[in-house]
Amino acid sequence: MKKPLFSIAVLAAILLLTFFGQFLYHVSPYKLDPHAILLPPSLEHPFGTDRLGRDLLARIIEGGKNSIIIGVGSAVIASLIALIAGVSAGFFRGIVDKAFVVIVDLFLTFPTFFLLLALVSYIPASSLVLIIVISITGWMGNARMLRSESYAVAQKPFVKILQIAKVPSYKIILKYFAPLLAPIFFIGFTFGVGGAILAESGLSFLGLGVLPPEMSWGSILSEGKEVIDIAWWVSFFPGLMIFLVTYSLINISDYLQALTNKKEKMV
Repeated sequence: MKKPLFSIAVLAAILLLTFFGQFLYHVSPYKLDPHAILLPPSLEHPFGTDRLGRDLLARIIEGGKNSIIIGVGSAVIASLIALIAGVSAGFFRGIVDKAFVVIVDLFLTFPTFFLLLALVSYIPASSLVLIIVISITGWMGNARMLRSESYAVAQKPFVKILQIAKVPSYKIILKYFAPLLAPIFFIGFTFGVGGAILAESGLSFLGLGVLPPEMSWGSILSEGKEVIDIAWWVSFFPGLMIFLVTYSLINISDYLQALTNKKEKMV
């Protein structure tokens, strides 16, 4: 089982560029230059410029902050909702489990992206709003996995002994469920970050994402679609960043899943 060192290195490099690149690359992402409209990549402008003469590398550095913050923030909230809902359904069962199934089925009745579109259409978009909306629509899959695993853990003899001994439920969950469910939680989290970044990018591409003067990789990509036939770099570089982050996270998730499966087989 090969460690995803390349994916980790790519992800670390993108994070460093996004959050610390502005200290090395002192160009404003908002500066308009009528004499530098749609310039191709060069030494002066490594990623080229857009149709308003703004430096694309500076905008990708600035926009990456929003994309990653939205992705991580959404994944954290969605993963916590999934953890609480899934463990509660698997541990307590009965009416809690039935309510869980009904709610998840209700959410899954609507295609996730169209549900996102419907919610964002009625709410003025901002980073915080996008984090909340994406997390609300992205917890179901991970919750179902956690519920299934929680149900299996709840059937183990030591859990039944603890229940007979009247150990408080929260202590059982925190001390015994949490360590066993941690790998699944982190797998869901890494998938969630990639999915949230893609969701935000899709919304921004349709004009429903972050509003100017804020920017994200998705909104920069959207701006480039009108000039893609004459200025490929405007869409290519933000698209490349989205691809690299998502691909790296998927590789890391696959490794964590394989690691978890290997430990389960050994047990």
